[in-house]
Amino acid sequence: MKAQQISIIGGGNMGGAIAKGIVASGLADASRITITRRTESALQTWADKGYKTTTDNNAAVQNADIVVLAVKPYLIMDVIAGLKSSLKPGSLCISVATGISLKQLEEALPAKTAIVRAMPNTAAEVGESVTALCPLNVRADQQADAEEIFSKMGLAIVVDENKMPAITALASCGIAHALRFIRAMMEAGIEMGLTSKQSAEIAAQTAKGAAQLILTNGTHPEVEVDKVCTPAGVTITGLNAMEHAGFTSAVIKGIMGSFNKIVK
Repeated sequence: MKAQQISIIGGGNMGGAIAKGIVASGLADASRITITRRTESALQTWADKGYKTTTDNNAAVQNADIVVLAVKPYLIMDVIAGLKSSLKPGSLCISVATGISLKQLEEALPAKTAIVRAMPNTAAEVGESVTALCPLNVRADQQADAEEIFSKMGLAIVVDENKMPAITALASCGIAHALRFIRAMMEAGIEMGLTSKQSAEIAAQTAKGAAQLILTNGTHPEVEVDKVCTPAGVTITGLNAMEHAGFTSAVIKGIMGSFNKIVK
């Protein structure tokens, strides 16, 4: 990606994760990224790290080649209305607002604005996000820029917009579901006598290792499960106890609950 000015409108959890991910991946220095928030005090940490900061969204987008709209969904239309007259002609707008469609964005932004609807998760901060991308009115180089930004933060996939609710539930909401599983493992470790720190490290690394087996080997999870289970062994005993308690059903219900909330 050529040297470009990037503005992130809304330096909260997701906007901040994207800013950190861009810098950590080496795509851009902090000095080429402008972050906005409503108060100066909320921006001080970013300024201390070398990012440009401002509370003025219009000033932030005037010279930006790429504008990331990272405000809450209920705020995004008001934010767009306030800054659309200041957008640099030919700039790319990337929205990470959950549930805001390409049609809504197209109607709110100036005609023919290049738009990418993106749905990352907070693991963007550490380069391990899953991000779904839906482009509209974009040039080939702009789509390539969006893919490069988010692929440097993990897995980036371009999908039809009708797949976005499922990916949001599975990846964006799903990271919280996965973290709850790690927490449950951690609590079991503490009950067995390990320290909180030991349990957290072991549970997190175990989950990371399990995920890497699937990504590296390309196998179905049950293939890897079978490698661990021996007849009448301790692993199958534990797995069966979890299933008797409704583990798989609970996970599916949780993810579907998120999905149904999105599509209702």
